[in-house]
Order: sequence, then C-alpha cells, then structure tokens
Amino acid sequence: MKLIASAAMKKVDTKAIGEMGIPEAVLIENAGRAVADAAQELLETVKDRKIILFVGKGNNGGDGLAAARFLLKRGALVTLVLAEAPESFGPGAALQYKIDASFPFTILRWEKDQNDVLQACAQADLFVDALLGTSFHGKVREPIRSLLETLQMVPVPVLAVDIPSGVAADTGHTDVALHARLTVTMIAPKPGLYLYPGAGYTGRIVLADLDTPPSLVLEAESRAELLTEDLVQHTLPKRPPNAHKGMNGRIGILAGSLGYAGAAELCSKAAVRAGAGLVTLYTQPEVLQPLIIKSTEVMVRPVTEASLKAFQAYDVVAAGPGAGKAPETVQYLRELLPQLQQPLVLDADGLNALAGDDALLQSLKHKIFTPHPGEMARLLGVPVSQVLEDPVAAAREGARKWQAVVVLKCTPTIIAQPDGQIYINTTGNEGMATGGCGDVLTGTIAALLGQGLNLVRAACCGVYLHGLAGDLAAANGTIGLAAGDLLEKLPQAIDRTKAR
Repeated sequence: MKLIASAAMKKVDTKAIGEMGIPEAVLIENAGRAVADAAQELLETVKDRKIILFVGKGNNGGDGLAAARFLLKRGALVTLVLAEAPESFGPGAALQYKIDASFPFTILRWEKDQNDVLQACAQADLFVDALLGTSFHGKVREPIRSLLETLQMVPVPVLAVDIPSGVAADTGHTDVALHARLTVTMIAPKPGLYLYPGAGYTGRIVLADLDTPPSLVLEAESRAELLTEDLVQHTLPKRPPNAHKGMNGRIGILAGSLGYAGAAELCSKAAVRAGAGLVTLYTQPEVLQPLIIKSTEVMVRPVTEASLKAFQAYDVVAAGPGAGKAPETVQYLRELLPQLQQPLVLDADGLNALAGDDALLQSLKHKIFTPHPGEMARLLGVPVSQVLEDPVAAAREGARKWQAVVVLKCTPTIIAQPDGQIYINTTGNEGMATGGCGDVLTGTIAALLGQGLNLVRAACCGVYLHGLAGDLAAANGTIGLAAGDLLEKLPQAIDRTKAR
C-alpha cells in the first residue's frame, strides 16, 4: 500500500479538485461521513452519546465540522470547540462552519470559554480530534498546544481525523499529541502514522478513500510503501509438488563464536524453517561440537582457510550473527566477502568487521545488510540518536552509499533500496525486543533468496514473515517471548501468508 507524504498529498488534493472536478466540499462531506461512521463503530451506537469535536482552521477542521452534522443526525449530542476564531478559517472549514451555524450545536471557543469546555469534557463519551492535519510540522503552537495538553489529562477516548494533531505526517515526530483509539486517514495513509513516536498515538487506522478514483493514488508521487500481506503473499516463492532439496537453495552460513553459539543456531535453523533446501553452518572450532549436537537438520563445519573456497559452492551466503570481533575473524570476513558472487546477507559482526570501509561495503555484490540502529550508526559514522531520530533517512542514506538493500531493524523495520524506495513493515511486536530475533531474520531472508527471490523481495518477505511469526508466538503474551519461539512459528506464518 502506497504511503503518501504531505507535499505529495497536497498535489493529490489539487488534482482531485482541479483536474478531476471533484468539489472540495464533496471531499470534505465524504470525509465527515467516514469520521461519523468510525465514531459510530467506536460507540456502537451514537444515540444520546455526548461527542465533542475539536476544530482547527484548516481542512482537517472542515472534516470535523462536516462529521458533526452526520453525528447529530444519528442522535449524538454534539459540542463544537473551536481552537481559533472562525474569521481565521480557511475556505473549506469556513464553508462547513457556515452550514453548521444552522444546526443546533453547542459552540464554544477554547480561549474564551475554557471553563465551559472543561465541564463539557468531563461529561463526554468521545473526543473527535480535527485540529491539525497533514500540513503540520515542527512544534505545536498556542492556542492548540494548551488545548492538547489539557485534553491529555481527560480519560475520554479519541478519534483522530486524518492524523493525530501534533504528529508530523512525513516523519511521525511529535512533541505533544493526543493518544487516539482510532484514526481515520483520508485517501491514502501517511508515513507518520506508522513511524514512531507518531505511531504510538494513532491507535487503529481506518482508510477512507472518499469515493475518489483509484488512479488518484496510483499516480501520486511516492517513494514509500507499507509492507502488508497483500504485497507479500503474491511474492512468496511457489513450491511445486515435485520439489526436491536441491531446488530450494543451498545456504552457507558463517556464524557463531565462543559465547555466541546461540546466534549461529538460531540463524541456521531459521533458514531451515523458512524453506531452504540445504543449510551448512561454518563456525569457530570452540563451539563446533555443541552446535553439531544441537543442529540436527543443519550440517556444521569448522571455519578454516579451506572453507574460504567452500563458500563459492553455495547459492546464498549469510554471515555475521555471533561471529565475534576477534582480529582473525575480522580478517577472515574481509577476505571472504569480496570474493562472493552470489547473494549475501550481512548482519551483526559481519557488518562490524567492515564498518568504516565504505569502499569495501560498496564493492560487495548482491547484498542485503541487516543492521540494528547501533550497527547502522557505526556504519554511517553518526550517533545512534541521529539514526533513531530519522530512521528512514538513515536507511536511505546507507542503501544509496553502499548500493545495498538495507534492512534497518528499528520499530518498525524499514527496508531501503539504493534508488530511495522504502518499505515500512506492519508486523511484529514489543516482545521481539530480545536477543536472537535478529539472527532469525538473517536466516529467514537467506532462505528466501535461496528459493529464487531477488534481493528486495527476499528482504520484504523475510521482514514481514519474521514479524508475523513474532505475532503468532505472542498469542499467549509478549513478555518472555524468546527468539526460538519465532522458529516454531515461521512455517505457520508462511502458510498463513502465501496465496492460495
């Protein structure tokens, strides 16, 4: 599903109104109806419910003013709270306010009627947040700031119109906002609805297309896509009934060292669970015997000088999980990786071994890098805070600089292509914030590469399935979820997602 940033969204609106001839008032009316429908769902029935609509001066406020009439006709008791004087309203909101003036609403001004507003809030069943829309960026200013800060202290459910007020549509940045139980977003979803911290304010997201032609979104400018089941299910590799192990990829994995044998086990077993035909794990001699015993379905061999050539025989190579930072390991990786011609998934200590050497990182062929924010910061030579402040920009910069597909393991996980296209994942949960989950992801992506997917498709499918396995594993709770639980759920995640 395409994500549309604020500047492109303005062009969408302009095209709908100017080129397609859809009156702005019709779009606003359709938005108001969608908001009223969502409010009715939240409240089950709106009859006799007390609903307060907080109205700004832009088209977001216009949507709220239109929704007020639909809610009134469905039996709600509606109060309008204007954040600013009606004289300051834009054309869309001004027209809606003019229409609303003929309806029996209670209308209050925040700056003039604060006591009455607070009294109404104390009796409300629902707040509708129609204060700031997708044009907002930076910091919330008065008088809206004090209104939001006050409403934060009132325990009433919130329905946000298009995006929670105070959340930046492009980045998810916010300094003050209301936590919505549900957000009705118009025509197309915006990146900030899915990027933190904004994603923490949106609640459930409902898309209202406003009865606009599909071409409006299809032709809109966008370099971002939401990673959903629809996108993944038609990409997953199809396995014929007469398949044999040689058809499903020979995966060579370099992982594990003293103290980090678990990373090697998780990565190699994930490759098996995600459908690889044959998996061979190369690991340090000190952990060889334990891994041989624990890895029934995986061939386990020691890392030696001879194995440098052995890696050439595999369809896919994954390197780095728990490999360690010993100088000899770093040297081995720096010698091995430039020789590879096949697809490579590079993670953890594999990335650390090459950090600071952009020329070497760029020279690797057919590669997917899977850093967490700390590793990404080392690779880019910037503070971790900078990566976390704008993970989309960091992922794009790395993908461009190294000509790699970059999987940035933040929340949500972001996949970036060298051309700037990004995908934002929709699966996964907080229980996956535990050691070893990244190792499972590396093995999963490697297995999908081995089954014939290209770099971008393998990264996207691997990330989505990995997160879905985490969601399935969290059915009994997120606390205490272990990386090994994801291994057990990977086959179920694949079966649940693939097209029938």
